[in-house]
Amino acid sequence: MQSFDAILQQITPEAEQSLDLPEGWGQGRALFGGITAAIAWQHAAAGAASDQQLRSMTVSFVAPVLAGSAQLKRRILRRGKNVTQVAVDIVQQEAVVLSALLSYGRARPSAIQVTDTPNPDEKSLAQGQRFPEGPLVPEFTRAFDYRVTIGGLPFCGSKSREFGGYMRFRELDAPITAGLLLGLVDAWPPALLTHLTELTPASSLTWTIEFPTTLPQRSSHDWWHYVATIDYAADGYGHTHAHIWDESGELVAISRQTVTVFG
Repeated sequence: MQSFDAILQQITPEAEQSLDLPEGWGQGRALFGGITAAIAWQHAAAGAASDQQLRSMTVSFVAPVLAGSAQLKRRILRRGKNVTQVAVDIVQQEAVVLSALLSYGRARPSAIQVTDTPNPDEKSLAQGQRFPEGPLVPEFTRAFDYRVTIGGLPFCGSKSREFGGYMRFRELDAPITAGLLLGLVDAWPPALLTHLTELTPASSLTWTIEFPTTLPQRSSHDWWHYVATIDYAADGYGHTHAHIWDESGELVAISRQTVTVFG
């Protein structure tokens, strides 16, 4: 299993690039969405100025991204004084399988300061439940360590609208980046799955993640706190949002997903 950061290190600053997507990161018939989103992020980064922080990234999972040959294509939609917007496509067999829009922006003075943020739940790491291991668990989960403190495990029949706990990379110990955080956040299964009692396929349709502030100087092997909330679910689709905090309780990201569930 090629490491997460080693995969990202293969990406060059070129606007178009060929890449072999690795085996070992499967999520059903497709590759793990967190690694494909991180690949798009890494490819986009060369299109923004070094002093522009990633503010928002929206990913559309157009079709299953498969291991094997792929092409990365980057377009600068607009480069303004403060904000740059970049589009990235992952293409396989001449069809777009993932499309991402990333918005970067410089910090600037503002009279508006609303920085009170939600707090993580108070359950400790020691109270968390580990994810099970076995042939039915997606292979990408081997790269991560989980402790569930809210809502129970997937397919446990929970009625809670919240789901989450603690997460980290199991072995990778590197300075945290937006790309590594994408992997951590998407490593959590959709909150909707905790409401089911039988194994049922589900997949992300769209994913938007926002970064309200500069990421702290922490490691991918540190514990990060994740809590997702189901806003609405019906007709085979679910809409959720999640907050992500570092170990000190500082909010580092806000995630929103539309999920398809086939059951």
